[in-house]
Amino acid sequence: MSDNAYFQVDPRLATLLSEGYRSSEYAIKELVDNAWDADAEHVWVTLPEPNTIGAIVIKDDGTGMTEKEVRSGYLLIASDRRSRKGEITPLKHRKVKGRKGIGKFAGLMAANVMAVKTTARGTTTQLQICRDDLIGNRGDLESIPLPIATERATSDEKGTTVTLTDLNQNLAFPNPDKLRQILVIEYGREQGFQIYVNGGLIGLEDVPGNAYRGEADLPGIGPVRIDFKVAEGTNRLKQSGVVIRVGGKIVGPPSYLGLEDDKEIPPKLLKRIYGEIQADGLADDVTADWGSIIENSIGYQRLKEWAGHQMKAGIEESFSREVNLQKARLQQEINRRLAELPEYRREFAQRALDKILNRFFGESEEKVRAIVSVVLDAFEKDEYWTVLREVEQARRRDVETFAEALEMFGLVDVANIARQARARLKMLDELEALVCNHEALEKEVHQALERNLWVFGPEYGLMASNQTIRRVIRHYLDREFTSERAGKRPDLLMARDGSSNYLLIELKRPSHAIGRDDEAQALKYRDDLGREFSPMNIIVVGGRLDTHLDRRHDRPDVKLTTFNVLIENARAQLDWLVAELEKPYD
Repeated sequence: MSDNAYFQVDPRLATLLSEGYRSSEYAIKELVDNAWDADAEHVWVTLPEPNTIGAIVIKDDGTGMTEKEVRSGYLLIASDRRSRKGEITPLKHRKVKGRKGIGKFAGLMAANVMAVKTTARGTTTQLQICRDDLIGNRGDLESIPLPIATERATSDEKGTTVTLTDLNQNLAFPNPDKLRQILVIEYGREQGFQIYVNGGLIGLEDVPGNAYRGEADLPGIGPVRIDFKVAEGTNRLKQSGVVIRVGGKIVGPPSYLGLEDDKEIPPKLLKRIYGEIQADGLADDVTADWGSIIENSIGYQRLKEWAGHQMKAGIEESFSREVNLQKARLQQEINRRLAELPEYRREFAQRALDKILNRFFGESEEKVRAIVSVVLDAFEKDEYWTVLREVEQARRRDVETFAEALEMFGLVDVANIARQARARLKMLDELEALVCNHEALEKEVHQALERNLWVFGPEYGLMASNQTIRRVIRHYLDREFTSERAGKRPDLLMARDGSSNYLLIELKRPSHAIGRDDEAQALKYRDDLGREFSPMNIIVVGGRLDTHLDRRHDRPDVKLTTFNVLIENARAQLDWLVAELEKPYD
């Protein structure tokens, strides 16, 4: 006998969905997204004072919903609005943001009670959802009664208001400044969509970053002003660039005023520019539809040159500051490696490092460390200098020859770095074959790793073991492991970076399973050696981890790992670098 089975929706689903937002501010942003999808022109967000019983209110003047739309659409869980109504909104022709049909639960992250009041086509509908009622109900979500009421409204009334009360006391109250920053990055450039937070319109001043302003009186245009910011950190602006405002109205889309063709400016940094130019004197140079400014306008060309110079100066200041901070964190390690090069090579090596840091600006410091390590390896190769001598000789010839030599230098620069990265990949293949052989001894692995500490991670790529360190290790081992203990002599590697931080590596056989006994022994070695070398971190490497190892008890200064994990992580970094070097630099 066959029968049918049915899905049941547990009431806790709504609360679980509401917990998918990283903060109260992002949950509120989800409700603003709903206003965008409703073709609203204005959204007003009101936040209460911290530690009060006030409400969070999100009000918009969008199309609103009728009672039927509330019942058949809003309360339909996980319904993709795009599949029902299309990917473009009907009035403003906006790209719909709602995708999964669960944004309605965003408010339940920040509050216990969410009241929805929505007006459309002469009817106001009110609905209330209580988080505690959902959790406490033992039945199906479809069986929970939700208070809903309707009343008549005037024909010109429309919009939706979401009121959140009984706020979640386990969360920090939403921060208005943080909310403004989130919203301005997403919506700050949108025409016909204004957002107010506690009565203030979000705008340029809410973009986190370095602010710049310039003013001038340009011939044929008159007074002009540029205000822009270089957004800090990894903030990605939805519509980066600067817009031109003429007579209070924005003309055309944001642009970079030609700076996208400037090879000195990293594209990733350019995409962090956000600002506007006021140039009322260009009123006669605007196209009839106000969609753009006539490009061959003399006034526009003057403005573009002046404003581009202002932007580049601001970008270079921010860029220089950020790159210098990054370099400062690496410089001691870099200096040690540079000191090992012949003196005539050091200047070129520093220039190459500057160039590579520019190219990979914005990447994580972990990736930058890996790149710097590979670049310095490349500079130890003699064939690199054949090209450099050609560049120097071309400098004394005509400009065209010099330009060709510089281009050749750039190509060889990338080629050598890529080749060095591939050489490291080959070394990983050989190391993998070695550790897969359970007959291999610690000393064989030791020899392979001693000059390749980058395998342990980018942060160790510039570390080195000098003669003093090796002598102390050998003296310690010779003293502690004699006669019957000689067979238990460990294989220890030790290195240091430019900041006098030390790393102790204990290598186990590829057939050995790492456990807490190995950790305890490594700590004993550190206690003995730490009298001369401190501070010191520890890495213990073997073929596998003990199956009974509880990683919750790991120490922050001791890393227990396997050869396979080390090789896999190092290979991923190198594969990424080779792929990046093969891309055209734009």
